[in-house]
Amino acid sequence: MMKALWLLGAATVLPAVPARAAPPSQSVYRSAPAEPRAVTVRGVGDGRADDSAAIQQAIDAAAAGGHGGIVFLPSGRYRISRTIFVRTAVRLFGVGPTRPEIVLADNSAGFGEGVAAMVAFTGEDQYRAGKPAVPPPTSVPFDPTIFDATSSTFYSALANIDFRIGAGNAGAVAVRFRVAQHGYIRHADFHIGSGLAGVYQAGNEFEDLRFFGGRYGIISEKTSPAWQFTLIDSEFEGQRDAAIREHEVDLTLVNVAIRNTPVGIEIDRGYSDSLWGKDVRFENVADAGVVVSEEKSVFTQIGFDNAVGLNTPVFARFRDSGRTVAGSGPRYRVADFSYGLKLPGLGATGDYALDVAMTPLARAPARPAAAIRALPPVREWANARDLGVKGDDATDDTAALQRAIDTHRVVYLPMGRYRVTDTLKLRPDSVLIALHPSLTHLYLPDDAPGYRGVGGPKALLESAKGGNAIVHGLGLWTGGVNPRATALLWKAGEASMVNDVKIQGGGGTVLTAGSPIGFGDPRARFDGQNPSIWVTDGGGGTFSAIWSPNTLASAGFYVSDTKTPGHVYQLSAEHHYRAEIVLDHVENWEFLAPQTEQEVRDGVNAISTEMRHSRNILFANYHGYRVTRSAKPMDAAVRIYDSGDIRFRNVHVNAESGFSSCDAKGCGTYTRASKYPFENAIKDMTRQQEVREREFAKLDVPAAPAAAATASAVPVSPGVERLADGFYSIAGGAVDAKGKLYFIDREFQRIHGWSRGEGLSIVADAPLDPVNLAIDRSGRLMVLSSAGRDGSVYSIDPDKPNDVRVIAPTAARPRRGAATLLPVNVWANGEFADRIDPKTYAFPPLSSFFTDNMGEAKPQDYVSPDGSLVLPAFRVWNQGPDDHRGWRWSDTLDSYGLVASDADGRVVLTNASENRTYSGRVGEGGRLTDLKVVADRGGESVARDAAGNLYVANGQIFVYRPDGTLVRRIDTPERPLQLLIGGEGGRTLFILSHHTLYGMGL
Repeated sequence: MMKALWLLGAATVLPAVPARAAPPSQSVYRSAPAEPRAVTVRGVGDGRADDSAAIQQAIDAAAAGGHGGIVFLPSGRYRISRTIFVRTAVRLFGVGPTRPEIVLADNSAGFGEGVAAMVAFTGEDQYRAGKPAVPPPTSVPFDPTIFDATSSTFYSALANIDFRIGAGNAGAVAVRFRVAQHGYIRHADFHIGSGLAGVYQAGNEFEDLRFFGGRYGIISEKTSPAWQFTLIDSEFEGQRDAAIREHEVDLTLVNVAIRNTPVGIEIDRGYSDSLWGKDVRFENVADAGVVVSEEKSVFTQIGFDNAVGLNTPVFARFRDSGRTVAGSGPRYRVADFSYGLKLPGLGATGDYALDVAMTPLARAPARPAAAIRALPPVREWANARDLGVKGDDATDDTAALQRAIDTHRVVYLPMGRYRVTDTLKLRPDSVLIALHPSLTHLYLPDDAPGYRGVGGPKALLESAKGGNAIVHGLGLWTGGVNPRATALLWKAGEASMVNDVKIQGGGGTVLTAGSPIGFGDPRARFDGQNPSIWVTDGGGGTFSAIWSPNTLASAGFYVSDTKTPGHVYQLSAEHHYRAEIVLDHVENWEFLAPQTEQEVRDGVNAISTEMRHSRNILFANYHGYRVTRSAKPMDAAVRIYDSGDIRFRNVHVNAESGFSSCDAKGCGTYTRASKYPFENAIKDMTRQQEVREREFAKLDVPAAPAAAATASAVPVSPGVERLADGFYSIAGGAVDAKGKLYFIDREFQRIHGWSRGEGLSIVADAPLDPVNLAIDRSGRLMVLSSAGRDGSVYSIDPDKPNDVRVIAPTAARPRRGAATLLPVNVWANGEFADRIDPKTYAFPPLSSFFTDNMGEAKPQDYVSPDGSLVLPAFRVWNQGPDDHRGWRWSDTLDSYGLVASDADGRVVLTNASENRTYSGRVGEGGRLTDLKVVADRGGESVARDAAGNLYVANGQIFVYRPDGTLVRRIDTPERPLQLLIGGEGGRTLFILSHHTLYGMGL
């Protein structure tokens, strides 16, 4: 265990400061922009009349076309009596000289208990279930037909509207907001009063919010797509319990002040989070600035950069151990704080550590300047339509748009499709504004003459070098057949900003006849255009709430040849063929809450981030994700070439997914994990070192070496032997009574055998989609297959592989003398449904989702022909067609292998969603009881030897005694996936990686 620096002891406490009266908010949009397609709410707005119907009618009218729209809410006070539903991609803007306010009157029916939302952002039937699997329980009155916002709820937003909750509304929350990319709440005050919270279930990005009173300001669980949630330039004042209460939301704070409350940020009991705060200020926080739970979980990753404590005696409190980090006097600065799994360097495994750099302050510092620049007032917006620009999806607007930009500093683009055929060049001080990036596009038609053929990059939109330009709320589409195109070429300086900009062509794209995706045209080549967003030639600035998923581009976000500082907040870069984010000769940049995703058809060969010749870079609350459907290995999320002084904080690399489903068996929300996350978080290609830990809080990559390594620096323990290689991806192994190993290379549908005397053999290669194996007492292979809508099970004789006996599921019942098969690794953490208890406002512990899942008896099972093996029929979920093109998920199909119960009826398996290994007793229907943690790591698999020692695959192999004591670590050349004990006398540890079979004598 690394030695942690604990700052304990008494701190001088300043006298308590009473909560300040909130100054009135200022309207950001003091008049309504000229927006012909916007819908305006026609309510009374006097604070007495019930305006619920008028607001809902306007929202529904904007949503009627199926692609969302803009709603204007004029100045006034709008009393509501029921939940207002904001449909997908509808954006609600307050307009007028004063901010409009939505009011909940005293003692409003339905809001006095539980959790009840004034405004709820809704979604769609994402998985075509036919009805909501879990309708949000927060609507008043409850509406079972409402779909909650989901991972495909894009563009929904609310801005420049305040909320006020009257007395007697203990369950009220102002906004439910569980949305995905390009969803935001901005410029809003929440006067929560008697209510529960200002926001319940947060998502994506918030800016310029103020929360007054209430039990909490924000209370949230994991976001609908499981991406990060970022809060910028905001304040909390006077909450009764805590300013923010949350878990698993990947909370990212930038310039946030928390005042006059018992707790600043509380992570729920029994849960973890990746929490990162930059320029966070705790003032008169009585109990603790942050309360940390699950301090021995790799998913607990806590970091602060430049936090300030004023009259806050305890900066951090650890709930489980009771330890505290005391403030250094009445005023102090925390230049650096990090808790979680810390890696001492590349190629090393981590251990839990706390690092704190804290100094007292003589006086309270001023708040930092806002991280996000304000837009110019609406009165300065020159409407492009008034300047001759058509935006009609047909007219070439190039000349008119360029003339508008040249003659007006601030240009507003109403909703429309603006066709251009040459680069639009911004002035150094240009401000280009739109309010809906899905419905307001600049686009290139296919095969535009200046973008054809071979040549240097040519931009759709280009900034002036070194300026302070702003681009806001706009969609950019480079067409399907324009090989030289880059959507945004950015050379502006540090004061510039790109905010709420969507690169069209990927997920969430809505195009028209004038701007199609020409995927049917053979010239529309994936990975056939320049990067979508390219910052270069000394460019920098602030980039916030950016979504760049165009598969036609070579990268989503590319930075090159600059030392100008860059600040990137809540970037989503997805679905590219080679790399999502690229840095080449870059210095002085930070990426807070960047998220990447690779799809199964357009990203199996892609990495998340590539850095070349770069230094002084920070990645914090980084999320590198591969979709659950992935079926090809990839070595690393991040590759580094000749780079150093790179700081990684709070890293999360995964491939699990949650979803909702309804079928004949019922409705619910479920989580499934892929076998193909990135094998390593980081690979330094110059040093030839890799980082196997996929969840960690801190790693510093030192300065770039003077010379490249000539050989791999990956450590390998003595005795690890390469037995066979050249595989696509192997798993699903089992060992027979003589110690012979059988395993599957699934891509080629092959079942292999290996023994010391025979070497490698091909046992079967019938096209039967084998996934996992077990071997019954007679020596026959019991094969779990993904063939068929609910999967299949069959039995073969390894000496006569064409003797295929299909095993049908039968009613589960006790089977004396039979061993029960279970998945060796499981991911179960109850994502995406509301888990809060509406009476106590507590959450069930995370571990309960695993125990509940594994404690459920299966009504059917598969029995081997000789009756010696029983495989419970785990429920199978399907996505896509019923034939071979669809995907199947279940705990057994997703596992790296199966594990059998022993003579005492016990089994050992890992819960990857907790990163722990459990022992349990197997009952009827595969039901597990008496679950106990037996190792504090748990990843891909676990094996148990005759003496009861455990071998856990988690980046490397960790060996534990039966009492849970860590004995040693076995380092392997590649990431170990499935572990099995076999060979002659059971004295060989078989180690299956994706591409190679290894062995080690025991």
